Amino acid sequence: MSLASCFILCMQFSCHLQFRRLELRYGWLVIFFFYRSGQLTVWRDLLRVPFWKILRRAPPCRLRRRGANFATALSTIVPQNTTLPLGVYSPFSLDVQLKQFLLFKSRLQMVYRKGGAYKDLVPQEGYIAKALYTIDIGQNDLTALYFSNMSAEEYLPNALKEFSTVIKRIYRLGGRYFWIHNTGPLGCLPYVLVQVPLNAARLDRAGCSILFNDLARRFNSLLNETVVQLRKELPLAALTLVDIFSVKYSLISQAKKNGFEHPLRSCCGDGSSKYNYNSNARCGDTAMKNGIDVLIGKSCKDPTKSIIWDGVHYTEAANKWIFDQISKGLYSDPPISLSSACYRNPRKA
Repeated sequence: MSLASCFILCMQFSCHLQFRRLELRYGWLVIFFFYRSGQLTVWRDLLRVPFWKILRRAPPCRLRRRGANFATALSTIVPQNTTLPLGVYSPFSLDVQLKQFLLFKSRLQMVYRKGGAYKDLVPQEGYIAKALYTIDIGQNDLTALYFSNMSAEEYLPNALKEFSTVIKRIYRLGGRYFWIHNTGPLGCLPYVLVQVPLNAARLDRAGCSILFNDLARRFNSLLNETVVQLRKELPLAALTLVDIFSVKYSLISQAKKNGFEHPLRSCCGDGSSKYNYNSNARCGDTAMKNGIDVLIGKSCKDPTKSIIWDGVHYTEAANKWIFDQISKGLYSDPPISLSSACYRNPRKA
């Protein structure tokens, strides 16, 4: 997982999805288009070039079948005007991501209405309404309010109000299927553990920060209340809430049982701390030594045994393990699999 947040739109020819793998990220607006085979590919860094160029450059079958990704690291629900030791927050907060999606949607319509060969470049208009909207956002809001010394009692309700507004806007546009992640155990990430002075009394049995995990639980409690209210207000929507916190905490607290080692230690780093995380010498960073540019942020020998990649993101192996759990519906409310998320939830409002 990254420091980003995620707004994913999945469009498909058939509403029955057959996911093989979903790359879990935070802070991104991503659009996936699906073909009947269920193949899935993440298109990164879509916002680096104008939408029109993306539509023009993309191979017709690839854009239609696999989709596009509105990705930005360090994004939040609430627009920020602060910085972290890691850098500046993304200006693409959730409301901006929604506007980017609306622009993209209008461009899709424009291209499709041109007819002829252009129609093969993009999905049909009706696919917007048939899409699965997956939203995973909030972690950066938690670090923002903590490091900025803001009040959680004021910040979190405002953040969830903005979150609800975005869901309702998509619903008014025809969106009906939502796959929503709560936020993970922030207090288990090395970049948090090294930033805050800790002692044994501030750590839980897994070695994670009690303060930050309690903050994440508070956010998740409000998110749950928000989804319950949305189900009442949006009777035609199928909203599935996925407990990402529990599945990740289970992975970390039972790392050995799940085939992993050193759950709180970054795989990639400069090796200078207990958690192998240094904000001044991060994964992939180099330094001049004797006139030579030397790699100091190095990978561990076997990333498949690590849960955390660089102090912030999860490894490929950990993401796969997480996806294998949540895709089956084991951590979902209602308890449905990802392949069934495009159906009306079998529950009363």
